[in-house]
Amino acid sequence: MTDSTASPSFRLAYVPGVTPAKWVRIWNERLPDVPLELLQVTAAEAPAVLRDGAADAGLVRLPVDRTVFSAIPLYTETTVVVVPKDHLVTAVDEVTCADLAEEIVLHPLDDVIGWERPPGEPAFERPATTADAVDLVAAGIGVLVVPQSLARLHHRRDLTYRPLVDAPQSEIALSWPEDATTDLVEDFIGIVRGRTVNSTRGRTQPADGSDGKRSESKGGGGGGGRKPAGGRSAGQGARSGGGRSGSGARSGAAKNARRGKPRRRS
Repeated sequence: MTDSTASPSFRLAYVPGVTPAKWVRIWNERLPDVPLELLQVTAAEAPAVLRDGAADAGLVRLPVDRTVFSAIPLYTETTVVVVPKDHLVTAVDEVTCADLAEEIVLHPLDDVIGWERPPGEPAFERPATTADAVDLVAAGIGVLVVPQSLARLHHRRDLTYRPLVDAPQSEIALSWPEDATTDLVEDFIGIVRGRTVNSTRGRTQPADGSDGKRSESKGGGGGGGRKPAGGRSAGQGARSGGGRSGSGARSGAAKNARRGKPRRRS
């Protein structure tokens, strides 16, 4: 197809915390002739990377500009507070924002929570990155609120985290430029939505190929969900004459046969 000529590979951007390994594995199984190239970008960089065509699609954090990008929400992350292992917070299973009222809550410049106002007390200076903020938590400067995936990404043995139940949450989505919905993008949409090989739209399952398979099933070729049901109905109709209508047909045929004899003899 023209798509394969124009784009011999599929470029997927993803933001920190997202693990695309499962989808990449399925892609490699289904489209071994189309390499999938991964491009890790920050949440702030992702829109420009997609808009400029440096990636065909991206696993990004919402919101995105819906006048430019299409987006399929995939999942919502739990928000957690990262603290030293000896912190009082570790005595409970979950925390509320009110529990952090007297804590210094670090608010890095690459924050992805999107607070109107973060809980607790602000630090004198905002850390440049989440990684920097994690280092400050380990130094006892304050605590940090992040999506759980980022807490895992920056895991340290001397730190732990607890769910922050009433905090805003970050949502992950598959996004791409609305005017660049290619066959390869459709293929990846099918993968993240859990479609099977036979139901995936786009290059891997052309519409004419799908129609051909359905025709074969109806015509008695391969298996399929619909064929056994149709086969049983046909078999029952052959054996029972279709219930009352079948009995009536046989009776009518017999009567017509008897009535026809005198007319043929006369």
